[in-house]
Amino acid sequence: MTNSTKPQTDEFARDVLEGLSATPKRLSSKYFYDDEGSRLFVEIMKLPEYYLTQSELEIFREQAGEIHREFEASSAPFDLLELGAGDGSKTSLLVSRFLDEGAEFRYIPVDISSEALGYLEEKFSEQFPGLEIKPVKGDYFRTLTTLSERSSRRKIVLFLGSNIGNFRDRQAVEFFQHLHDSLNENDLLFIGFDLHKNPKTILNAYDDAQGITSRFNLNLLRRINRELDANFDIYEFLHYASYHPIEKAARSFLISQKQQTVTIGALERSFEFKQWEPIYMEISQKYDLETIRVMAEQSGFAIQQNFFDSVNFYVNSLWKPEFEKE
Repeated sequence: MTNSTKPQTDEFARDVLEGLSATPKRLSSKYFYDDEGSRLFVEIMKLPEYYLTQSELEIFREQAGEIHREFEASSAPFDLLELGAGDGSKTSLLVSRFLDEGAEFRYIPVDISSEALGYLEEKFSEQFPGLEIKPVKGDYFRTLTTLSERSSRRKIVLFLGSNIGNFRDRQAVEFFQHLHDSLNENDLLFIGFDLHKNPKTILNAYDDAQGITSRFNLNLLRRINRELDANFDIYEFLHYASYHPIEKAARSFLISQKQQTVTIGALERSFEFKQWEPIYMEISQKYDLETIRVMAEQSGFAIQQNFFDSVNFYVNSLWKPEFEKE
């Protein structure tokens, strides 16, 4: 029997090898979200310091009707497709309003965590018994391409939670360009952006008092231990977050507290860490409205509408793909 997880494990191993061989060392944030990582991120979203979730929830609670009107401009049935769906807590507010308005749609959550998708399907099936829900485990772009090939239904793609902030600017534009190539003229893209604000407010969101964010970052070392036969001593690394207001970027690191050697059996390699040497884990980019406008333009989109929370901490931006007329 073929092991379907092996290609993913091979990619994980290659990325870990490349990252820990680099100077400075780094690990890709895309591997944060195994089942335990997904559970921890749900805890992060409930933290008082993590304003991003509350800001987006406010937008959906207060403006779901207006969002629905923008989505339903053509009144045609559509697929509501969410990339990185997580527990669906915010999306449920939109789904509830859309169903109340009589919208004809099916919900397609896409995530790499089987556990998250299973929980989400059970939760939504119970909460919305009339909703057609089709969870998909896997890659964003492969899913979009497959759906486009199988169905001519209009798609509205959700990319919430300021997940785009995990990309550098150039990578973000490339990501949006790839999405653009997967969409049709009547499709829409709905993205959450965390806006630039008081640097202390931002920093606190990535260095919470309860240490949940620290556990979230350290969980990636646990995953490497488990899946790649490594021997990271989790307690000899500490989480460190910083925010650079000029670059508008929050960054997270894991710092080696002593000189140590880590062996990764699957790579048949050992890696030396100096005392206080960092592993670069994640960037969380913040945005201003001009940057968002330029990114949309460079990616082949036009901004159809922006939805802000009451204190302008956050924006959900609705984009429409543009295509050259033949």
